[in-house]
Amino acid sequence: MKDPRYTQLAKLLVSHSCRVKAGDKVLIEAFDIPPGFTVELIQAVAQAGGKPLVSTYQQPVLRALYQNAEEDQMKTLGQIERARMEQMQCYIGARGSHNISEMSDVPGDKMDLYERLWWKPVHTEVRVPKTRWVVLRWPHPSMAQAAGMSSEAFEDFYFRVCVGVDYSKMRQAMKPLEDLMRKTDRVHITGAGTVLSFSIQGIGAVGCFGERNIPDGECFTCPVKNSVNGTIQFNCETLYRGTTFNNIRLRFSEGKVVEASADSQSNTRKLNEILDADQGARYIGEWSLGFNPHVLRPMKDILFDEKIAGSFHLTPGQAYQEADNGNRSQVHWDMVCIQRSDFGGGQIEFDGKLIRKDGQFTLPELAGLNPEKLGA
Repeated sequence: MKDPRYTQLAKLLVSHSCRVKAGDKVLIEAFDIPPGFTVELIQAVAQAGGKPLVSTYQQPVLRALYQNAEEDQMKTLGQIERARMEQMQCYIGARGSHNISEMSDVPGDKMDLYERLWWKPVHTEVRVPKTRWVVLRWPHPSMAQAAGMSSEAFEDFYFRVCVGVDYSKMRQAMKPLEDLMRKTDRVHITGAGTVLSFSIQGIGAVGCFGERNIPDGECFTCPVKNSVNGTIQFNCETLYRGTTFNNIRLRFSEGKVVEASADSQSNTRKLNEILDADQGARYIGEWSLGFNPHVLRPMKDILFDEKIAGSFHLTPGQAYQEADNGNRSQVHWDMVCIQRSDFGGGQIEFDGKLIRKDGQFTLPELAGLNPEKLGA
């Protein structure tokens, strides 16, 4: 029997996130997700007057491809995929994984080929700036396991967080934060192991309410490239290139990461290899505040973790054109710090004024983004 939640989610992605209209070509990329949901996406696109195009992938097949990749081979794949993406008006990427560590043994130089010759020219240079796009994860048991939940409980949580959010209410509540960030020069962040400052003057701010990610709930900007100074200690596990990193600590001087460590010697080595991928990887490309009222703890999936209520994330690598400091990189690695009191607390100041303490917005005009308001 068809799950009605598939239909609800597909309609949300097509009508709210991508705003598909008659004649739009919509690329659907389905990674290890149930065929039934892919079918719902095709039907929802067609009902909106769009023209669905579909590619399906399996992570073990991609792993084998990456492991055996050569530069000319990956360059050809990137050129083919870019030519297709350039013809699209919309993109929906639904990604599932039966093993979140599937790519952990792909050599770093092979992942570098993929990121540099496929991901960057196709997604960073075409899909992100030139299409109406949305990406989401699929709630496989591996994701439930990472979240410490049963498969059934996590699936219910997933659809509640993805479909059961009033994104119109969220949009209205975040407007004062967008306005304040656009007027702000200096940001100062303190917390356990963290004393960090930077400027966001002239960069702009972008509120996210279900148009690019599902689930959603963040407002992002970007530090002026050479303005970041101090130290930050992250308290969320982060999964990148198939490896789980914990306790990442970064020290900045004039915008650049000059020291980087993680929870083991092996992970510290991998962390620095990634930060040495290119000239932009040691500079920051995004800073964002998270406030989804239903996402309260990390689960090693960045599309959820970056939305955690009371969190922020700081991103080594590529900047988005909507809030651009000019940094360019094949890397875009969102690293999350939760500042609620149950995670050690912390505070954020804009131009010397306290705007969030222990994960709670303190200014009256921002109170609508606190969980008790936004989740009501």
